[in-house]
Amino acid sequence: MIIAVQNQKGGVGKTTIAIHLSHALALRGGRVLLVDADPQGSARDWAAARTSDLPFSIVGLDRPTIHRDLPAIAKSYNHVIIDGPPRVSDLARSAIMASNLVVIPVQPSAYDVWATEKVISLIQEASVYKDWLKSVFLINRKIANTSIAKDVIEALSSYKIPVLKSAICQRVAFAESAGIGCTVLETDPKGIAATEIKLLVEELLALDV
Repeated sequence: MIIAVQNQKGGVGKTTIAIHLSHALALRGGRVLLVDADPQGSARDWAAARTSDLPFSIVGLDRPTIHRDLPAIAKSYNHVIIDGPPRVSDLARSAIMASNLVVIPVQPSAYDVWATEKVISLIQEASVYKDWLKSVFLINRKIANTSIAKDVIEALSSYKIPVLKSAICQRVAFAESAGIGCTVLETDPKGIAATEIKLLVEELLALDV
């Protein structure tokens, strides 16, 4: 499975999601490659902050030839996660073309809903060449015990792209683990944040991709 975590709006948590998906998949026994396609190199910075061995492989590939370069690089891996760039560009197009599933993180705000139009346009363009390409919305940084996420899900329904049942809440644990180059699956593997990540991975693996 090749998953692109993509949204043209910055600050939606793409890197956090990509890193945690990679780690969760690696813990299930697969060989996992995280492709850092963001020129800011946040995933690579996270890796540099670690004091222990990486639980999965990371490669920087922030050029608009991912769809051509990735097959040769990825052939020895079970799963590939692409941490996409934070804007609509040829690089974003290439990341989407390289994948068979696009996960679109959306924060529970009207601004995020409006910003999804551009990435959806890129997915529609790619679908002309890859009619099997699938995409899903992921509610990220959900605020617990509020109805905001429900309103956002209703707003997203007009795009005809499914919203995952799994959601990731706004939790300090994610920021704390990132600061030391870890994930919540390491710092608090039985905590609620880790449980949310595990449920997300189970739902993604259950998709017919």
